[in-house]
Amino acid sequence: MSYAPILWILTVLLFGRVIGQVIVFFYAPKFLPPMEKWQSGLLPYPLLVLGQCIVLWLMISISFDFTRTSGFWMEPHPLLGAIVLWWSYFYFAAMVVRYTVRMSRKPDQRWLGGTIPIIFHSLVAVFQWIFAAHHVGLI
Repeated sequence: MSYAPILWILTVLLFGRVIGQVIVFFYAPKFLPPMEKWQSGLLPYPLLVLGQCIVLWLMISISFDFTRTSGFWMEPHPLLGAIVLWWSYFYFAAMVVRYTVRMSRKPDQRWLGGTIPIIFHSLVAVFQWIFAAHHVGLI
């Protein structure tokens, strides 16, 4: 089975999140959630966008290689795969904890209040898991 379509869907979803956040930052349209819903505020916005662009570049590069079934990201990297696999588990678990803590601290916002960053971090963790699982032979 080719996992390229799933990787592309996850990449496009993250791209849409980044574009949506940039639109909200500059124009604050009423049809999109306000800026405070898009980020936790842990990083200054320019640094956050830079990090998101780097992640998107990596996701696009990996997705292209999975589409072509060749290239650096398709070549066997068992050690990298093992590291990324464990990272993806930790990263996703951290988002579960983050969600649980947020909902316990802000019960008035259940079930989806403030979850945009959590949801998209979770999607990136799934992308990482697929990439890593390929390299360690899980898929």
